[in-house]
Amino acid sequence: MLGVFGVLGLLLAAVGIYGVVGFDVALRTREFGVRVALGADRRQVIGLILRDAMTLVGIGLVSGLALAFVAGRLVASQLTGVSGADPVSFIGTAALLACVAGTACLIPAWRAASRSPLAALRD
Repeated sequence: MLGVFGVLGLLLAAVGIYGVVGFDVALRTREFGVRVALGADRRQVIGLILRDAMTLVGIGLVSGLALAFVAGRLVASQLTGVSGADPVSFIGTAALLACVAGTACLIPAWRAASRSPLAALRD
């Protein structure tokens, strides 16, 4: 049951990140059109979007890990078989969330990079 809720939470996080990045990309469509019109290639546009989105994801991961460390210390007496500050669990979870977030950010970035500059400037 906990695994099902964990996968559901991961799916909800991916959909939320996709929505936020998609909205940000929609707001910056003209900027990307101008960049492509001035000579930027697809890889540069995708890199720009991913860098901006993954910066926010990194901030969220660092603050989440800090809060999880504090919460782990508070509930350490109720945990069995694992400590409240298990580095393998923390690093594994952070790596999984970063991979899911990167994938969720890649979809709107790829879509923005594939638009023609004329269509982007016209919108």
